[in-house]
Amino acid sequence: MAGDFELTMEEPRVVARFVVESAQDVLPAFEAAVPGDPRPRAAIDAAWEFVNGARRTKLQRLTALDAHRAAQAAGSEAARLAARSAGDAAAAAYLHPISRATQVGHILRAAASAARIAELEAGDDPAVGETAIEQARRRATPTLVAVLSRYPPAPTGKNRVAQLMSKLDASLRASC
Repeated sequence: MAGDFELTMEEPRVVARFVVESAQDVLPAFEAAVPGDPRPRAAIDAAWEFVNGARRTKLQRLTALDAHRAAQAAGSEAARLAARSAGDAAAAAYLHPISRATQVGHILRAAASAARIAELEAGDDPAVGETAIEQARRRATPTLVAVLSRYPPAPTGKNRVAQLMSKLDASLRASC
């Protein structure tokens, strides 16, 4: 796909690894709320296949869509965010090389969602989310930061996930 810049095949793998690590950590929030729905786990498995060297295929696209559908059907905020993160992990294989701030969500939304889930699990404690964002920042590799820096900053939003994503984005950009 033609874009505003080039992405090597290794760069989406690095992004997918960062996203799937966040998504995998919060998958239990979905599975506890919606036992028996395999869609988010299938998306995480598809993401790991790509990260570990498999070609990107329809498997990543289809499992990403299925996980996002599972998110729509989930009954709690934590379960929705966990399923959406799993979908983002599989979709990261298809990160677009177009200079739009919306693409930053494909890189950072799962980590921000994981931070929000941590807040919710701690009685809606924002300090827990801030700690989770700092942990995600430390997990980011120089390659991930280099990819992120090709995109405009994350859009500022009003919901807590968007706020956490903006904070993570700014801290990663400040580290380069």
